[in-house]
Amino acid sequence: MERKPKWLRVRYNQEAVEEVARLLGELKLNTVCKEANCPNLGECYRKHTATFMILGSRCTRNCRFCNVIPGHPLPPDPEEPENVAAAVERLGLRHVVLTCPTRDDLTDGGAAHFAAVLEAIRSRCPGTTVETLISDMQGNTAALDVIVAARPEVLNHNVETVRALQGAVRPQADYRRSLDVLRYCKKKEPALLTKTGFMVGLGETEEQIEELLDDVLAVGVDILTIGQYLQPSPEHHPLARYASPEDFARYRDMALAKGFRHVASAPLARSSYRAWEALEEVHDLH
Repeated sequence: MERKPKWLRVRYNQEAVEEVARLLGELKLNTVCKEANCPNLGECYRKHTATFMILGSRCTRNCRFCNVIPGHPLPPDPEEPENVAAAVERLGLRHVVLTCPTRDDLTDGGAAHFAAVLEAIRSRCPGTTVETLISDMQGNTAALDVIVAARPEVLNHNVETVRALQGAVRPQADYRRSLDVLRYCKKKEPALLTKTGFMVGLGETEEQIEELLDDVLAVGVDILTIGQYLQPSPEHHPLARYASPEDFARYRDMALAKGFRHVASAPLARSSYRAWEALEEVHDLH
């Protein structure tokens, strides 16, 4: 595997990481930061922020880009909503991102549990804003209605990669279904900020990236994230290239020119990295 370029090498304060990890361990909580081996773990933990991965740490799908472990999940933990809210309060978070592994074993894909966690956060920390980073929930519109009715400030669902690579990268998902999820939620609640993200370095072409931008803009997406794919292991989808910081600047300019309201495009950008900045910037535009 090609050596990582200097702009992808990160250092972090181990003491700060362990402090947040201890709190999460006490409350039996998972973070996508740790489970997905996110390169920004150190920075976010140092700032006492985390993306909470609710509904367990096992995924019913096996996407070839992802480091979350596939397997048979446990039933949702009824104590998790209050435990997440307690962590939000103790960490003093102003913006929370909730995500989950895909739970195709649950009739509603976990939507009711999302709503319960969001309600618990609002009850304990009424000033905290919430972003829900959801799976496609198999396109179940009743489940999506539950998410929208819970009134997150941002609804995020990632398309992950260009149309041509969907089958190779996320074989149990569907590009059109992901677009339909984003379109449905925006149509259901036009004031809801919608968000999606994708990776580069999987083998996509410039033309395919532009097609993706047009597709997600057409379904009403407000906020976009673009980051570098980092191959978790030799068994995962092969890395095709490391895009340069100049490439990411070009993608950002291209997306903004097309009409997105906020674009985070950088080698280490991830779907929930500095998510509060995107929310603040978009609100400043109102």
